[in-house]
Amino acid sequence: MSPLVADTPSAGATRRVLITPESKQKPLIVDLLNDWQYLEKSMHRLICAWGRDIAPWFDKSAIHRHVWDQAECVRRLRERVAQFPGGKPDAPVSSRLERMANTVLLAPTYQDALDGIYELLLKALITAYGEYSRQAHPIHDAPTIALLHEINQIKSQEFLWYRDFRRRHPHTTDAAYRTAVEQAIADCEGFHAALPLANDDEGAQPAGVRTDFKYAKFSARDVPLRPPYEFTDYVRVDFATSVEARRLFWGFGYMMEKNLPDDQLCWIYDGHYLPWEWHHDISRHLWDESRHGDSGYSRLRDFGIDFCDTGFPGYDQGERIKTLEAAAQREGITLDAAFRDYARILDPIRAEHISRAQLYEHVFMIGMVAETGHFIVKQEGYSDFKEGQDLESAEMMLFDIIDETAHVQYAHKWLPLLGEVCGVDNSNYRERGATIRAEYQQRQNDAVAVLAKNLSRTPGDPKFDFYNDLLGRIRRVRPLANAATCPPRSPKPM
Repeated sequence: MSPLVADTPSAGATRRVLITPESKQKPLIVDLLNDWQYLEKSMHRLICAWGRDIAPWFDKSAIHRHVWDQAECVRRLRERVAQFPGGKPDAPVSSRLERMANTVLLAPTYQDALDGIYELLLKALITAYGEYSRQAHPIHDAPTIALLHEINQIKSQEFLWYRDFRRRHPHTTDAAYRTAVEQAIADCEGFHAALPLANDDEGAQPAGVRTDFKYAKFSARDVPLRPPYEFTDYVRVDFATSVEARRLFWGFGYMMEKNLPDDQLCWIYDGHYLPWEWHHDISRHLWDESRHGDSGYSRLRDFGIDFCDTGFPGYDQGERIKTLEAAAQREGITLDAAFRDYARILDPIRAEHISRAQLYEHVFMIGMVAETGHFIVKQEGYSDFKEGQDLESAEMMLFDIIDETAHVQYAHKWLPLLGEVCGVDNSNYRERGATIRAEYQQRQNDAVAVLAKNLSRTPGDPKFDFYNDLLGRIRRVRPLANAATCPPRSPKPM
């Protein structure tokens, strides 16, 4: 006999029946699945809202992975809803769920927010999923039970990260905040049953939309913002003529891609009006970029290079420097002192939200300019590193090329809709992308020509010696067989 079927019911067991005498073709689980989908989508948004406040590198990696994992939780639930007669994945749900999500969002600090998201909300969800899985008929609704088991496996990994983070960063949750979140969850009946939609209820809006929440303007750091000596000017000048300079660039350049996912957290949060499929694609794009950052950092570590050598600048480094300069002048301290104390100065600053036109521009510039513009030099790097017998560097390049190809396809897929929704003329986006890439290339070429005339190449100059030291460290770990024979390649695009 199948282990799913007992000769007699277990003593005291309560079976959850999913129809009533009034039921037609839609089981009761459908509305509850939609509530759960809203809650998982809310958790996705809550992580995006507070993720920029996370400073340690590998905790950033975890947060970015959770964004993708949450997107996959939502996908599973939406697909299951759509499988039922009358199942509509975008059906309205009770605004009580929105009030609960906003209570979690509006935490006093990011540390409290992590407790609200990863302890209180997460545990309430897995408790509700576990209860349903135990009480529903194990055969009739086996597909729902199976997907809830999958989701709980994902959430267990999220919780294990949180538990480890909390051990490294102990924190006592603000008492009033904890009480408010617990009460909000109780007001939603612990997510055990679908909340009815009252006649005067317009339905829940995405978490945070009807609040004054603002995320961090500058993504947090806990390592130096700049290197001890500026070496990137030498890399720019030598990029086309030195395969060793290109290898240093790609390790550093990929590491720098860790900036983009922290920016894309804002895309997701502020793009709440876009279809869920867009959020799912951007979530995957975000996780890919985070892994590229990990790839570059991992390769630099292979070569004995760390943040103390390169720093971890932001793509918004110019704005960070201006803010630190203003703080130094205001407080009567040196700029070096402001850089050393940058977290105190930068972390409290909150950002204005991205407008619709700005969101279009962000997606356009990443997909049609930055990523499209680097394919040639990436292919050249892959071929040269492979020929030079540095297969791990070549492997790093190849996986990035594969991912970036998909990201450019995302841009082609979504820019037409973004143009329509955001009120931007998208009719010539391909031509505009080509024009901007050419302009970037020309500016880069002009800047390199000036640098080539002015950069010191004198041994004993600290900047020049530091640059050569970085190249030497890499060379000692993995010398390139074609270091002296690799011909000139395309110039750095931007």
